[in-house]
Amino acid sequence: MTSQGQLFANLPSALEDERFDDLLRRGSTRIERILSHGQSSPPDFWYDQGEGEWVLLVRGAARLELRDPDEVMELRPGDWIDISPHRRHRVAWTDPDQITLWLAVFYDAAAETPRQPVP
Repeated sequence: MTSQGQLFANLPSALEDERFDDLLRRGSTRIERILSHGQSSPPDFWYDQGEGEWVLLVRGAARLELRDPDEVMELRPGDWIDISPHRRHRVAWTDPDQITLWLAVFYDAAAETPRQPVP
């Protein structure tokens, strides 16, 4: 089976709520397009997921907060982060002046062998 799509298709000019679009699901792996426009996680809300999450910021800008250890990451186009399972994190800020487009890959971290990242 062959799948095809366009990452930049149907981008709205504004969003009242964050939008999550599944692009692909295969076994325990899922690829999701996330669109934000000034949204952030609710106060005191933290994601705590049982799967790994690799995230690429494609356009826009965002700030993530991570726990254990505490970190704040400013993301610009081309920046990516690999978030370990159960590492608490939240979206602290996304650009209110433009759509921020994220590409997130969720995976079963227990089944993966770590590789060295490309600088």
